[in-house]
Amino acid sequence: MTRIISGFAGSLSLSVPKQGTRPTSDRVREAIFSALEAQDAIRRARVLDLYAGSGALGLEAASRGAASVTLVEKHAGAAQLCRRNVESVRRAAPKRDAPDIRVSTQAVQTFLSGATGRYDLVFLDPPYDLGDAELARALAMLAPLLSEDAVVVVERNVRSPEPGWDPSLEFTKRKDYGDTSVWYARVAELPPYTSVA
Repeated sequence: MTRIISGFAGSLSLSVPKQGTRPTSDRVREAIFSALEAQDAIRRARVLDLYAGSGALGLEAASRGAASVTLVEKHAGAAQLCRRNVESVRRAAPKRDAPDIRVSTQAVQTFLSGATGRYDLVFLDPPYDLGDAELARALAMLAPLLSEDAVVVVERNVRSPEPGWDPSLEFTKRKDYGDTSVWYARVAELPPYTSVA
């Protein structure tokens, strides 16, 4: 069973696709969100959950105070479950401070190619068989959509190599939990500007 761990929707059970997705375990999700809360990266954040599956990562962020959440899932059946989970979270939300939650039924690269605006927190939890080059391409397309203080979280199999970060992203840490590795990155600081006389 997958559930929301904390926040206004804490303990709420989520529907999970019977096949084709690999939900993040409660243990790993709790570790991720503890780390993010320590950085004050969730409250009022604009969140993007790519390869959303059931939407558990994005909806956990919504429950913990994110301002908006976009769930991107290309498989129609999984996207339909996302919508069902979104409705459950909306019903639990405070009436005056409900987050804006949307579901996009598109491939990640298709979504990113047409996306506008800026995101503060992004989750990428692709299928373990997603190729390294395809993940690197998604990270490169994501880079222009990030706010200057954005945090990016990538979940991969522990045997997978380090994600191919875009030059605008700076790897900050890796944590392993059983067969899962969680990689964190931030927008890299620009070097000080110096004029050339």
